Amino acid sequence: MQQKNDKKVIRSWAFFDWANSAYNLVITSTIFPAYYTIITSDKNDNTIDYVTFLGRKFVNSALYSYAMAFAFLVIAIISPILSSIADTRGNKKIFMQMFTYIGSLACCGLFYFKLETLEISVVLFVLAAIGFWGSLVFYNSYLPEIATIDEQDKVSAKGFTYGYIGSIILQLICFVFVFRPDLFGITDHSIPPRLSFFMVGIWWMVFAQIPFKNLPKGSPNFKSEKQNVMTSGFKELKKVWGQVKQMAYLKRFLFAFFFYSMGVQTVMLVATIFGEKELHLPTSKLIATILLLQIVAIPGAMLMSYLSTKKYGNVNVLIGVVLIWIGACIAAYFIHTEYQFYALAAVIGLIMGGIQSLSRSTYSKFLPQESPDHTSFFSFYDVTEKVALVFGMFSFGYIEELSGSMRNSVIALAIFFVLGLLFLLFLKKVQPKSVAVIEK
Repeated sequence: MQQKNDKKVIRSWAFFDWANSAYNLVITSTIFPAYYTIITSDKNDNTIDYVTFLGRKFVNSALYSYAMAFAFLVIAIISPILSSIADTRGNKKIFMQMFTYIGSLACCGLFYFKLETLEISVVLFVLAAIGFWGSLVFYNSYLPEIATIDEQDKVSAKGFTYGYIGSIILQLICFVFVFRPDLFGITDHSIPPRLSFFMVGIWWMVFAQIPFKNLPKGSPNFKSEKQNVMTSGFKELKKVWGQVKQMAYLKRFLFAFFFYSMGVQTVMLVATIFGEKELHLPTSKLIATILLLQIVAIPGAMLMSYLSTKKYGNVNVLIGVVLIWIGACIAAYFIHTEYQFYALAAVIGLIMGGIQSLSRSTYSKFLPQESPDHTSFFSFYDVTEKVALVFGMFSFGYIEELSGSMRNSVIALAIFFVLGLLFLLFLKKVQPKSVAVIEK
């Protein structure tokens, strides 16, 4: 049996975050969205930018939203199966490796992303997302195996820290190529961003070898009883839902979380494209802004933690944060200058990390403490978030195609936040004394 709290194993586990967080920053948030918008634009501000994918015409940014929605739909469907395998089989490392190689090789393939290779590149983009999120299922499932309960918060934070540092380092390396291609004699301006995608794939693949070498093969709590791993995960989700329906406070929180997650995650994924398409900001300023947003998110999360623990309680702070999100969406509809965008990005950065960390800790506190089956409850939580992303990204793209403006899609996000706010307010009316600690 693997001994817990082994420093070498924990450090190796954290290096997986170092390896794959580069994808989340470079591909999801900064260089890729900006590059995608540039090469699919006709450079005419008075016309709508269309692209053809699989014989159908799409607004360029809507296709991006649909691709992400499809990727998260696949992840939502396979997550219960993956969780079941991670919980019942002793070979989780093999699946972690499989998804890592799918994602990293897809990123490497994006080096060939040009307008004429749009279709295959969008497929690779989807595969990279599936590889990233699929590998995280197994990565996260290692936490209770390698660390005791009293050390899990610390170990989880170490992974976050490694991921942040690793992604920033690679992002800065990519900046050198993107902003100063002349230093390397590069005259084709499409090469630096495409080289960045390739570097993400190599970085991800190479540093992942550290956890692959040192992490145990799989869970020591291997269950030998026969069960169908293709269906057992879904049965567990159904079982959890049956329990959730009996707990009014938990059910209402999950509805609130579902609706405001539609907005939070979608904003994070489309911020760069919005700045490029609606405000026509240069790539360098967009990337710097998103990078700053990531940095500001850390003190924001710390501030939300302090306010919830020391001052107002989780639910009240969540209500306040969702109100700020609603205001941010309304403000986004009206902004027209780069400085307004910067100010809005600073506000979103402060509340972005806070609402994510506070949501997870609030959910954890709402769980029935006498139940030993918290893994299934968190699997349900993760699937809820992924399904919310499917709806959020799809509706964002569809409303833009329907109305011709991303600004209208942003207003739709505000409506999602309002629905989330209503469920949070309903939650305060049914919250039992057993969890009153989260509401001051």
